[in-house]
Amino acid sequence: MYILSVGMAFPGPLHRQDDLLPELSRAWGDRVTDRERSLLERLSKSAGVQSKHLAMDPGDYSVKTSFTERNRVFQSVGLELGNQAVSSALNAVDALASDIDAIFFTTVTGLSVPSVDSLVAGSLGMRENIKRVPLFGLGCVAGVAGLARVHDYLLAWPTHAVVLLAVELCSLTLQIDDLSPESIVASTLFGDGAGAVLCVGEKHPLAGRAALESLASTSRLYPNTKHIMGWDVGSHGFKILLDPGVPQLVKDFFADDVRRFLSQHNLQTSDIRSWISHPGGPKVLQALTSSLDLTDDALSVSRKQLAQVGNLSSASVLGILKQTIIEHRDKIVKSGDHALMMAMGPGFCSEQLLCRWT
Repeated sequence: MYILSVGMAFPGPLHRQDDLLPELSRAWGDRVTDRERSLLERLSKSAGVQSKHLAMDPGDYSVKTSFTERNRVFQSVGLELGNQAVSSALNAVDALASDIDAIFFTTVTGLSVPSVDSLVAGSLGMRENIKRVPLFGLGCVAGVAGLARVHDYLLAWPTHAVVLLAVELCSLTLQIDDLSPESIVASTLFGDGAGAVLCVGEKHPLAGRAALESLASTSRLYPNTKHIMGWDVGSHGFKILLDPGVPQLVKDFFADDVRRFLSQHNLQTSDIRSWISHPGGPKVLQALTSSLDLTDDALSVSRKQLAQVGNLSSASVLGILKQTIIEHRDKIVKSGDHALMMAMGPGFCSEQLLCRWT
C-alpha cells in the first residue's frame, strides 16, 4: 500500500482550553462541587491541550443535551467534515472522487444509517460501484487499524485507490449530568475533527507519487481489559469509560509488542526514523517514550497536535501522519527509512503499521 495524501477538517473556530472552562462550569451549574471544579481546573492544565475545535457553540452543550439532538449534529457536521477531509486529500494529488474504488470509514462518537461514508460518496460523486467498509467501536485505535485493513485490501486489489475516512465529534458525547473523574478527564482531553487518507495499491498509476509505503501490520487484543476504555451506551447516549491504567499497560505489554513486531522484520526501535503515534494523553506519551527508550523529540508531532486540537480519537493519528509527512519528507528522512504508526483503543487493544519512506 502507498500513502499518497492526508486531508484534515475541523468544525467552527478554534477555542482556547482556558476559555472553555467557564462554559463547562456554567453547564454543570449547582451540581458541581468545589472538589470537582478544582479537579477540572487541574486536569485542564495537565491534559496537554491548549485549544480545540467543537461541533457546537460552547453554550449549546447545556441546551442540546439529549442523544437525539446531539446525534443530529453528528450527522450534519460529520457529513460536512467528511466531505472536506476527503476533498482535501484528493485535491492534494489532483485526484477525483470518481477515481476511488473503496472507502473505509471509522467513528465512535455518533450513529448514522446510512453511514457517513455512503453520504460522502454520494455528495462527492463517487462511482455507484464504490465498495464501502464502515467500522464502528474501535475508538482511538481505528486510525491505525483502518489503515492496516486498507493495506490488506490493497494487497488483493493492487490497482485500486482507497480512502480511509475518520470522523470524530468527541465533544458531542459530553454528559452534563456525569461529574465522574473520567468524564472530567474526557472534557479536557478530547476535541473534534476529521481526517482522510488516500492510498493506492502497488500497481496504481499514482503509486510513484507516494510519501510512504506500508509494509506490514500487527494487532493485539489484551485479555481481561475490556473495562479499560469504552462507552456505556444508553438512552443518554455515550458515557465515557476510561481507566487510568493505560500508561501502565504501555509499560507492561505494548512496548514489548512493538519490539517483537519490529524484530519479525529484522528491525529495532533504533531503526525507526519516524514515530507516528496516537497521542492518548501526556502520561501515555511519556510511557511510550520511556518504555521504548525514545528520544524526547521522537513523539514531538503527537504532543504538538494534542496541544493544538486535543485528542481526536481515531482521527488524531491521521493528523499526526499528515504533519509528519510535511515535516519529514525531503528534510529529515531519506528513501528507505522506516516509520511506525501505532495506537491503542477499546478492547483493550493495539495496532501497529510498519511503513517505509519512499
